Amino acid sequence: MKKVILQFRDVTYIYHTARGETTAAEKLSFAVEEGEFIAFIGPSGCGKTTLLSLAAGLLKPSEGAVDSGGVSFGYMLQKDELFPWRTIEKNIFLPLEIKKINTKENRERARSLAAKYGLAEFLQSYPAQLSGGMRQRAALIRTLATDPDVLLLDEPFSALDYQTRLNVTEDVSRIIRTEGKTALLITHDISEAISLADRVIVLSARPARVLASHELDFGTEQNPLKRRELNQFSAWFELLWKELNG
Repeated sequence: MKKVILQFRDVTYIYHTARGETTAAEKLSFAVEEGEFIAFIGPSGCGKTTLLSLAAGLLKPSEGAVDSGGVSFGYMLQKDELFPWRTIEKNIFLPLEIKKINTKENRERARSLAAKYGLAEFLQSYPAQLSGGMRQRAALIRTLATDPDVLLLDEPFSALDYQTRLNVTEDVSRIIRTEGKTALLITHDISEAISLADRVIVLSARPARVLASHELDFGTEQNPLKRRELNQFSAWFELLWKELNG
């Protein structure tokens, strides 16, 4: 039995503004097991990004509790956010500098990750010299540089064109699964969720509540592009579409 490393227990979050209170999430309950890849889908503005901030401890619940047991988190955003004046190597080292763990050993680990996933020859290049897909790969290596336990992926492919997006999802899936990381993905794209995740959690319109949680039956097939070719892919798409639009 796998270890539960993150758990939401009846979590409600209320934003307080000059105009009053807005409930972003209400009575959210779910558990995340070590090594699991979970995708969250829901209507625009339902509070999906708030969920990631609650998971990482950047926000505190108004009610309920988030239990993370001291696990560490890495955040991957919608855009790569690489600094254009820094080389790819220096960008990858940035989290090490921020966390004051910029040791020779950690720099070598980051370089080895870059080499392992095809970026070795681009370490001295600048972001503008790389394609969008390669920049996003560099952003993921940067996130992995501090060896986080859980990766929080906030629509990390939304800024890419469709063809690049397909290729990058395959890259990201391979890297995350090879490194044995736990991942929480926020996405508006049902197909993306099905192709990447072990489990899909469907959220309601704001305030976000859990409408359904589905374990995906793709067996050992983890390649996102190959999943799209399987018969059950369309069945899952139809079910999730109905749940989101029902």
